Amino acid sequence: MADEFSTRTDPYRRELLAHCYRMLGSVHDAEDLVQETLLRAWRARDSYDESRASMRTWLYRIATNACLTALEQRTRRPLPAGLGGPPGEDPRETLVHGGEVPWLQPIPDALVGDPAEVAAARGSLRLALVAAMQQLPARQRAALVLREALDWPVGQIAQALDMTPAAVNSALQRARKTLSASGVHEDDIAEPDAQRAVVDRYVDAFRKADLTALEKLLADDVIMEMPPMLNWFRGRAHYTEFLAQVFEWNGTDWRMLPLAANGQPAIAAYVRAPEGHYTLHTLQIFTLTGDSITRLTVYQDAEIFTLFDLRAALPE
Repeated sequence: MADEFSTRTDPYRRELLAHCYRMLGSVHDAEDLVQETLLRAWRARDSYDESRASMRTWLYRIATNACLTALEQRTRRPLPAGLGGPPGEDPRETLVHGGEVPWLQPIPDALVGDPAEVAAARGSLRLALVAAMQQLPARQRAALVLREALDWPVGQIAQALDMTPAAVNSALQRARKTLSASGVHEDDIAEPDAQRAVVDRYVDAFRKADLTALEKLLADDVIMEMPPMLNWFRGRAHYTEFLAQVFEWNGTDWRMLPLAANGQPAIAAYVRAPEGHYTLHTLQIFTLTGDSITRLTVYQDAEIFTLFDLRAALPE
């Protein structure tokens, strides 16, 4: 019986992980909630009625309610720009560690599914969108995810969340208003090849420490943030001034490995160490609109490095 249950539920593990990640903003928490979902489903397997709901719909209902229960005891996971503090004005200012802030985690594309599945989901997995959704009350967040990411009809959402259709419509309206006020819009999401081409140009300019070429790739109001540091910067000038400081601190000899996170292009950046090898420095995730970089989220966190299975060093 256990083997039969696994055979029926295993095909949904990765999409359930993406669903729980959208709700929680943490890969580790999402993995725990997928296990909780499957455990709840196993215990309730005798009550499952295939004539009333598909296995997929049934599992999503369980997962959503497991996430809602988990969110009762968790704080939201922000990015530095979402904490309410003003952007930095001086790129040479001291970087301030965020202490125990539970930062939003990125999710490796490889955990979500194959390239076709990632392509279909990348709009709803965007790092900035998931960060903005952390501002929403739990039920608004659930309604929005079920409607926008899964395209569930309002009546089905109402049934899953034990709400009336009118209450769901109201929750969706408030959620969309909050996201719009936070500056998150349904931007034109370029195809992955086009995005990667821009990032390749960025990497080439970065390795040459060519600040002029780097500046040309940035949007006027580009945002750079660096969890776990509280500091963040807005605008092309502040961004390039901070990069100049990075080159002053660390030198100009770097190696970059291409990655993908949240359906977005990313790189692992390694800087040359005095011993001659290249040491892992940061994981950088790019948000693009058209051919301009609108946001760079830079992680310097051992837990995130492990999540992406990154080597600590590269040979010379």
